[in-house]
Amino acid sequence: MGIWNVPLANVFAAYGKGHLVPWVLATTAVAAFISPLFVGALADQRMAPIRLLRWLAGLTGFTLMMTCTALHWRLSDPLVLLCAQVQSLVSMPVWSIASSFVFSQLQDAKRQFGPLRACATFGWMVGCWIISFVLCSDASILGGFTAACLWFVVVGMTFMLPAVAPVDAQEHRSWRQILGLDALDLLKHRDHRIVFITAALYCIPLAAFYPYTALQLKELEVKNISAVMSLAQTTEILVMLVLSGVMTRFRLKWIFFSGIFMCVIRYGMNAMNTEGWIMLGTTLHGLAFTLYFITTQIYLEERIDPKWRVRAQALLALLMSGVGNLAGYLGGGWWHHACQVDGRTDWSRFWWGETALTAVVCVFFVLAYRGRRAVT
Repeated sequence: MGIWNVPLANVFAAYGKGHLVPWVLATTAVAAFISPLFVGALADQRMAPIRLLRWLAGLTGFTLMMTCTALHWRLSDPLVLLCAQVQSLVSMPVWSIASSFVFSQLQDAKRQFGPLRACATFGWMVGCWIISFVLCSDASILGGFTAACLWFVVVGMTFMLPAVAPVDAQEHRSWRQILGLDALDLLKHRDHRIVFITAALYCIPLAAFYPYTALQLKELEVKNISAVMSLAQTTEILVMLVLSGVMTRFRLKWIFFSGIFMCVIRYGMNAMNTEGWIMLGTTLHGLAFTLYFITTQIYLEERIDPKWRVRAQALLALLMSGVGNLAGYLGGGWWHHACQVDGRTDWSRFWWGETALTAVVCVFFVLAYRGRRAVT
């Protein structure tokens, strides 16, 4: 994922498709409205999660190759977007299914999930290093083909995982259950609702981080951009390793709040528009992401009935990648265009706008979340 997602904006720009970047990113948001809840319901009620994961990983590798080939052949914009949309549809449910599978194997999610999730972050970092130092492909399609091949490695590794049966198997299901729409019942609980809504709102400014930080570094003529961006994962790993201790000592409300507040500080640093400040701000991404979103995953595992495990993670993916990222990518694209002067971006203006938006989300959460412990 790191090999493809981090340099994506620069790759599309290098192949004359830079104008498509907000729309390509938005394909993941469109997919999030369609596939995670449906596939999550399938994994909870019908098909073994590992079997689903195997098929989805294989299809992701194949469709990513299609997207890269469309770019390489410089096909028309609609065809490139079509390939990207199909890829997003099959890749979007992967993360929620993988997370739910991990949770199903844990005895103490609060203590064990952080270190395991750090392995995924380390993999993302390695992907960035491969792009910058091995392939030297921060703006080349070679990274995309490499990422596609690695998805097939994932397919092979699924055969090494233990089988897990659906936890809520049902003989007869309504259309609402088949489509996964019954997961919306989780929003009836006030604290669940605020956590989900905040996740969606937070993703709006957060969506600007990877595509526009990479473009900003490119304008500053920074080399090995993907490797520089991997600084974000150094603190992410550190925070995940100590997250269990943090969750034991502090109220969830203030852990959630700290993550969003760190994003406010991080974007303020990006607004300084110098390489040093951007690198310092990038290192704060681990706190901004982990303290809210990984804590949210653990929150769902601890406070929601296990039979809803995949659907709860899928609903989180829908609100983050669907509602939040769709608004974030398209709104961020509009805001980036509005901040351009004579063909160059006024990065200070751009990032102060994102900072203000994040601060609004921070205030909303503090006022709305109560922190009552209850199980659905």
